[in-house]
Amino acid sequence: MLAIRLPAEIEKRLTALAKATGRTKTFHARKAIQEYLGDMEDLYLAEQRLIDLRAGHSETVQLEEVMERYGMAD
Repeated sequence: MLAIRLPAEIEKRLTALAKATGRTKTFHARKAIQEYLGDMEDLYLAEQRLIDLRAGHSETVQLEEVMERYGMAD
């Protein structure tokens, strides 16, 4: 369970979207949170990989090598 206070403008937009789509505000809030979490998880993973790369704990692979390795080369 989660309860949040939204700024009036966001609440107004969310209400209008719910009305326009026939979906609940909860539906749209849940979808927005899911999208945000996915984006933030991807960002965190990318930042961690960059830290590993800069520290010498990871290596890069050229796109051509990946494509060849998985049978995607021309």
